[in-house]
Parts: sequence; C-alpha cells; structure tokens
Amino acid sequence: MCSLCGVLGGNEHWADAVARPGVFTRNVERIDRRRERANRVRVANRVLAGFGMTLSDWQGAAFVLSTRTGKSEIIEDLGHLWPAAERLSGRICDPLNIDIIGRMEAARDGE
Repeated sequence: MCSLCGVLGGNEHWADAVARPGVFTRNVERIDRRRERANRVRVANRVLAGFGMTLSDWQGAAFVLSTRTGKSEIIEDLGHLWPAAERLSGRICDPLNIDIIGRMEAARDGE
C-alpha cells in the first residue's frame, strides 16, 4: 500500500478488518473483528516466541509487545511490530528467518 492511501484511509491499519461504508470485509460484526484480531495476535506470538517476546491486545485499540525480561512497548498496529521488536531486543528480528519458519512448521506438524 502506498503511504497516501494509508493517510486517506483512516486510522486503521490497512490489514485490519473495519466496518466502514465502501470497505469490503467478511467481518462486519464487531465480535468477528475482535476474533480476527485475537487470531492475528496468536499467529504473531508463534513467530515472536523465537525472539523471546509476546504480543497482547490492549482494549482492541493497540498492542503491547513484551520481552521475557519485562521490557514492553505499546504499538499502534501490526505494521509497527517488527521495528518495535528490534528496538526491544536490540537485534534484527526477521519473521521470515528460515530457522523461525522451520520451528513453526515442526510445531505445527507435532500438533
């Protein structure tokens, strides 16, 4: 998405389901949007576990990213997740790292 669309589109992150005229979403009901948000947090936590961090939803308005040592940062949307993770951990956090993906696939296969 270009930055102009992000500015004109409103405060929501472009990937979030929103109930707004002219915006297609399969999650018209608020409970469905919250369920989708919770699922995104769950998936993000699977990746973040490899970096020793967790993500939690904060009132459906923001997210809290935390390390095992107790450092935390409030982030507005998932678009800010990885830069915040790198600031908190002091290292590069690549969610597409082959080792992280391999651990996630192994965990999924073990379910």
